[in-house]
Amino acid sequence: MNALEEMFALQCEQAGFPAPLREYAAVPGRRFRWDFAWTDARVLVEINGGTYAHMGHSTGSGIARDYSKSNCAQLRGWRTLVFDRRMVESGEAVTFVGKALGLIAD
Repeated sequence: MNALEEMFALQCEQAGFPAPLREYAAVPGRRFRWDFAWTDARVLVEINGGTYAHMGHSTGSGIARDYSKSNCAQLRGWRTLVFDRRMVESGEAVTFVGKALGLIAD
């Protein structure tokens, strides 16, 4: 786990959310893993820390891979949420997850 994922995990814990599964494989037969999963609510979260550094998830091939990953999960009934560093640091990410889990009113 990287520091950004740990920050998000702590925010979720402090908000009183149920504990998520980590590095969850939601699509059988694929190597995709999501950083966080709330299986009862069918919510998956990916934290993309390098969005502004043009690495990993922010390269052309990384973005295409992420599209495929998200689409595969959505076809299987999952809601996928993706956040960058700014969204985690501001608390916006944890608010979105709280809404997806039905723990925060919209």
